[in-house]
Amino acid sequence: MPLFNKTKKKVLEDLLIEETACLTGHRPKSLPWGYNEEKENCIRFKKDLYKLFTGAIEYGLKNYMVGMAEGFDMIGCETLINLKKNHKEIFVIAVVPCKNQEIKWKPEQQKKYHTLLKKCDAVIILQEEYTTDCMNKRNKYMVEHSSVVIACYNGKPSGTGNTIRFAKEKGCKVRIINPDEYK
Repeated sequence: MPLFNKTKKKVLEDLLIEETACLTGHRPKSLPWGYNEEKENCIRFKKDLYKLFTGAIEYGLKNYMVGMAEGFDMIGCETLINLKKNHKEIFVIAVVPCKNQEIKWKPEQQKKYHTLLKKCDAVIILQEEYTTDCMNKRNKYMVEHSSVVIACYNGKPSGTGNTIRFAKEKGCKVRIINPDEYK
């Protein structure tokens, strides 16, 4: 049973699946810019992601579940939080696989993570302790509560690829952004 750490505006159980999307994507090691989000290719990626999310909002997607991993998840979360300035109707939900998932990250990544969590409308922590399958459980939870999956995926075998397969089996629409196009 998920732990609801923080909820604003609306009750999560009232979210409509047809108005909900989730994000899945690669960690920094699989992104052309790595951890350096100041690189020109990452800046271009963020601009394109902003446009993609703006279109998704216009399409009717108001709720966004984000797994809060390093890399695409946090870039996507940050972009959505920036979009809230002009689109107050959107609801950003951090779906955290386990408490202290960030414990082994670099200090600057931990700081960014905690800053983003505070700005999310809701934080769901799925379990107390880390287990080898907690990331997969997080991905499955997000897909089961969404109608659209927005994925940053380069086509190589990964947890992101598994999440996309599960989403397609469930009948979700999937929108893939290939980070390799930003090399």
